[in-house]
Amino acid sequence: MPRRPRLSLPNVPLHLIQRGNNRQAGFYADEDYRRYLEWLDEYAATTGCRVHAYVLMTNHVHLLVSARRAEAPGEMMKALGQRYVQYINRTYRRSGSLWEGRYRSCPTQTDGYLLTCQRYIELNPVRAAMVEHPADYPWSSYRANAQGEPSTLVVPHEVFEALGRDALERQAAYRELFRHALDPGLVDEIRRATNGNFAFGTGLFGAQVATALGRRAIPGKPGRPRRPP
Repeated sequence: MPRRPRLSLPNVPLHLIQRGNNRQAGFYADEDYRRYLEWLDEYAATTGCRVHAYVLMTNHVHLLVSARRAEAPGEMMKALGQRYVQYINRTYRRSGSLWEGRYRSCPTQTDGYLLTCQRYIELNPVRAAMVEHPADYPWSSYRANAQGEPSTLVVPHEVFEALGRDALERQAAYRELFRHALDPGLVDEIRRATNGNFAFGTGLFGAQVATALGRRAIPGKPGRPRRPP
């Protein structure tokens, strides 16, 4: 069965995840994380992508990006993947693929959903029991978004900018969102949308994405379609 084309639209945030091949590690040392972020910053700039949130886990990566061109996220991930895999293979004297063949992704509605997706991304190390608080994990965008740590990579989305009148107010409002854990149902919904290449948002948002792209953007009903009478 052919793979469904990715759902990508200009200026619509895209949550994407790339996993290690057979769930193997993609990062082995601190230098690996630093190199990945350095090149992510470089290729985001050259392709015109804005990175709103990220987390680098041991064997997978989450990004929340938007771009004026629908093709830009794919171009960024291709260039980044080629360079990073060459670096890993050369450094650790290995060969073969490092990541799964395709990253998984879902367009994300801005109002009411974008900040939920950002929290989902930055809370990954907490859900994995690697740290007790997202600020304790060095390889995510939490410190930039919530604590104002300087970053040339992270570009706040307009929804984030609307949290306050200045940077300190926005950071405080964003930190307040982390006082409570994400609802498990929302976590499942984000995973289902990302793994299935569906829209993450309201039914109306899913219908709008489907109309814009001319293909299905929400999960179908299980079972075989009923025959007409």
